[in-house]
Order: sequence, then C-alpha cells, then structure tokens
Amino acid sequence: MSLLTFRRAAPAPVSGGDFTARASIEVMPRTAAKVESFRAILPEGTRVYIAHIDGTPIEDMVATAARIAGEGFSVMPHFPARSIESRAQLADWIARYQGEAGVREALVLAGGIADPRGEFHSSMQLLETGEFDRAGFTRLHVAGHPEGNRDIDRDGGDAILRDALRWKQDFANRSDARMALVTQFVFEAAPVLDWARTIREAGIDLPVHVGLAGPAKLQTLIKYAMACGVGPSLKVLQKRAMDVTKLLVPYAPDDLAAELATAARAEPGLGLEQAHIFPLGGIQASADWLAAQRGAAPRAAAL
Repeated sequence: MSLLTFRRAAPAPVSGGDFTARASIEVMPRTAAKVESFRAILPEGTRVYIAHIDGTPIEDMVATAARIAGEGFSVMPHFPARSIESRAQLADWIARYQGEAGVREALVLAGGIADPRGEFHSSMQLLETGEFDRAGFTRLHVAGHPEGNRDIDRDGGDAILRDALRWKQDFANRSDARMALVTQFVFEAAPVLDWARTIREAGIDLPVHVGLAGPAKLQTLIKYAMACGVGPSLKVLQKRAMDVTKLLVPYAPDDLAAELATAARAEPGLGLEQAHIFPLGGIQASADWLAAQRGAAPRAAAL
C-alpha cells in the first residue's frame, strides 16, 4: 500500500465517559500468560497493546497476539526500532503478525535500549521504510512526550521532540493509516493539558491517548516511574508517599482520569481521545478499575 496524500477526518468529540470507557490496555507475553480468558475481564472491542521488552522472542510476541486476537480483541503489538536489526527483520515481523494473528495495527516507537541492534534508532526510520503501509496496516500509533524525554533531548529541552512531532504529523498526512500519539503514564493532568495545547498551536492535530497507571501499590508505581523516566508529575507520588495514611493505600487514577475527562469534554480541540492503561499493579486490578469506570461489575479472571 503506497503512501497517499488525503484529508483525514477530524476525531469525534470525546465525552468524559468515553475517555475511560474506550480505554486500551497494555500487556506483556509473560503477564498475558497468567490470564486464562481476556474475554472474561475486558469489554468487547478493547484494544490490547502487546509490549515488546527487548530480548522477548518474536515467537512469544506473535503467539500472544494470535491468542488475544482469537478472543476477539484488537491487537496492537509494539515495534521497537532499536531492537529490530534490519528492514528484512521488520518485514518478517510484520508478515508473522499478519499471517498468524491477523494484525493490522502497530505502536511504532524507538524502544527502551540505548544502543540499536541494527540500522534503526527511531520510530520515524521504521515508518519511512513504507513496510507498514505496504502491508495494509490500518492504525499506526507513535509516542508523545508531555513531560519530555531525556533519552531524546539530553539537555532537558524539547527541540528534538518538537521536530519529531512535526515529522510524525507530516507522515500522518501522507499515510492512509490512522495515527495517534500515545503518552507515557503520568500522574498529573496539568503537564498533559499544557503540552496538548502547545502542540495544537504548532499545527499537530493527531489524537492523543493519555497513559494512566492502573491501580497499584505506591512503592510499585514509584519504582516503575523512576525506571521509565516519568517527569515532573512524579512529584504527585512523592508527595503521597510522605503521607503515612496513604502510604499503604493502593493508588488508583480516579482523580486524574476525571480531570482529563473533564478537559476532553470542555476542550475538544485538544484531541484527548481516550486513556491508555499501564497495568502496573496487575491486569486484573486494572480490568476491575475500568469496569468500575464504566459502571459495570468487576469480573473475576481465572489465573
């Protein structure tokens, strides 16, 4: 499928309820293996991302994708540029996902390792190969960084990130795949809202899927936040940790989700399309939280 220039339809307005009601969720092969039935815990139509941690065999990734797709869910595996050795390997991964799991969606990102395994170091390089469009992928999501990323802008600024966003917007204008920006998990709404307003003013109109950490122990969240380079919103957790009465109470993103949903409703131009859940405290806990957000009774999974 070639790159085409066309006018993309504006995203539909998002209501407060829609923001979490149509949230996606992220799993890894080893955590997915502990869930007997995703259909038992997730609503029909949920998009399930499959995180590709460096070193995970592609066979495990594809098998997980095939299993979850077979239960009726939209599957979006990660394609980490720095872990892909060559264009031939990229084409092979795409062919495996399509042939064995019917995959037509991808989250394309740089990846978590510092030194590339081969010729790619950025999501932009993967996209420019044209392999995804040729394979007929209908959705291509890419990373957005409301709180910056020191792995990319080492001076703490955002110049490289701004250039990358402009490139991603240009690619979205040329590709016939639907695109969206997916953010790292955050713990405060203000940085996300400020960033969304700033990129809109700069002409970036890609929908935004905001990363939220699912319910988890505070200590677990702080560990993941520090490892993943969460920015200024980390102070929300640090402040909570200083309150002894809250230290042992599991964190849940209720207030953050409500604030973002309110902003999505009040400022539809920001393009806050939906939440994306990182189940840091376990898939079941996040599934139960999402069920509560939708007003449904939590459903137990056989583990």
